[in-house]
Amino acid sequence: MPRRKLQIFPRLLTLIPLLGAPLAHSADADHGAKVFAEECAECHSAKPGKNKKGPTLFGVSGRGAAGVPDYVYSDAMKGSGVIWTADKLDAYIAAPRKLVPGCKMKYDGLGDAAARADLIEFLNATR
Repeated sequence: MPRRKLQIFPRLLTLIPLLGAPLAHSADADHGAKVFAEECAECHSAKPGKNKKGPTLFGVSGRGAAGVPDYVYSDAMKGSGVIWTADKLDAYIAAPRKLVPGCKMKYDGLGDAAARADLIEFLNATR
């Protein structure tokens, strides 16, 4: 093999990780509202002061766990110490009982990372 072709081969190898990398997802609050309606709205509201089976999720971003004063939370949630950052919301929406073992939310989680990002973008907009 000519020397020139051998020099190109290492450069091509550096591209392999990039070819398999997923494209970055730009979160979409409008789609997040649809995800909320499909996945969350049966038990949660996005309106201030409106609790349902679960507490309102209005203003949840940045709030501490068990932070709605007129909602009765599980001891697990009250003792979790979680602050609802985007990372914690993502982990909780993906697998609630993994992040807060013993919580009373009867939801197995949302596996679609893009849908979770959109949902979190929607929740961020409810402040």
